[in-house]
Amino acid sequence: MGKITVLGSASAVPDEQHENTHFLLQADERNILIDCAGNPIQRLSRVGVDPDSITDIILTHFHPDHVSGVPMLLMGMWLLGRQAAIHIYGLDETVERMEAMMDLYYWKNWPDFYPVHFHGVAEEENSVVLVTDGLRIFASPVRHLIPTIGLRIEFPKIGKRMAYSCDTQPCPSVVRLAEGVDVLFHEAGGPFVGHTSPLQAGEIARQAGAKSLYLIHYPIRGEETGNFVADAKKLFDGPVYLAEDLMTLEFTE
Repeated sequence: MGKITVLGSASAVPDEQHENTHFLLQADERNILIDCAGNPIQRLSRVGVDPDSITDIILTHFHPDHVSGVPMLLMGMWLLGRQAAIHIYGLDETVERMEAMMDLYYWKNWPDFYPVHFHGVAEEENSVVLVTDGLRIFASPVRHLIPTIGLRIEFPKIGKRMAYSCDTQPCPSVVRLAEGVDVLFHEAGGPFVGHTSPLQAGEIARQAGAKSLYLIHYPIRGEETGNFVADAKKLFDGPVYLAEDLMTLEFTE
């Protein structure tokens, strides 16, 4: 079984009900953060997850609304007594900048700090991020303002698949990443350079043959979010939903 919890659904500017977009993935005895925004310990407590149980962090790109929570999380877990190692994955450029940002906080001088292992992901389609018996995570470059990856997550024991576009404008690599998935989380930031409108997200889902579409990373200030689902449905015949903070999807047989 696999479980994905939306810890945040907003684009770059959050509000009281919507944190910046990031996820908790739970599968095969691993608790994995996909991006890390805001104050993750507070968000994890809302869904009843001990931060000490986090095993991995996958960073899609180095924009502040996707990585700003990492220092708070690493420091908070240290202060709470964490001893186990944690693994951080991302493009080489992303993990190098993440380590450089932590250096600004003099983290290597924090006494009795637990091990942090950085893992570079190749900037090519279907790069392996993490593989276990019951979980497979692959990354492909997408088309954003800086180097960025989208993710394909497979649960081989139960034959379920999902994809996350991350921040991107429409591009063929997202279609291939999402081919035949049960769930596609696609950003809906708007028809701007480096982003995608709900209408365009619907077209991506149609081309990919996704079974369902969840719009995420959408603007929540000054926008009529009620129209987003209707716009996506103009080009995609499957079910379309607006992702909401703290919603959970379970992948079962």
